[in-house]
Amino acid sequence: MATTNTVMDSAAISRSLNRIAHEILERNKGTEHLAFIGIRSRGIPLAQRLAKKIEQIEGQAIPVGELDITSYRDDLGKFTHAEFPENKLPFDVTGKKIILVDDVLFTGRTIRAALDAVIDHGRPENIQLAVLIDRGHRELPIKADYIGKNIPTSHLEGIRVCVTEIDEMDEVVIIRPDETE
Repeated sequence: MATTNTVMDSAAISRSLNRIAHEILERNKGTEHLAFIGIRSRGIPLAQRLAKKIEQIEGQAIPVGELDITSYRDDLGKFTHAEFPENKLPFDVTGKKIILVDDVLFTGRTIRAALDAVIDHGRPENIQLAVLIDRGHRELPIKADYIGKNIPTSHLEGIRVCVTEIDEMDEVVIIRPDETE
């Protein structure tokens, strides 16, 4: 049996996304050429929320795409791109400032796969990374540009991010294995 500890509630997640939205606007000097791409599955609603917050601040709608990076993973075996659903990118990435959005940054392998997938769709002006949680333990030289919260964990611990759009609630939980197991 595992024990859990809630480290972010709905209000904390909202505050983190507000801060990230303002940081994105500041770094990019507004919304020109900005586009979000959420990584399936919880990165998508987080990207949509960030885009909505920026629209509320700037009055400018930001396009949001969806990326399924399963076929790009280097740790799940070999797949062909045809085995997975089409990514939903309703815009050309070429020349855009792409903000990749994911829930948790851990080893960096998901982000490496996402970078490959984005570049397969065109040549962006740049690619930036926004994550709700950075838990450390990188295996690749990947660093987030925007972080909601740093939560150092052991390799035995896990992080579960829940979002209302998928899980009917917002929270971030650390999952620790029971010490008696």
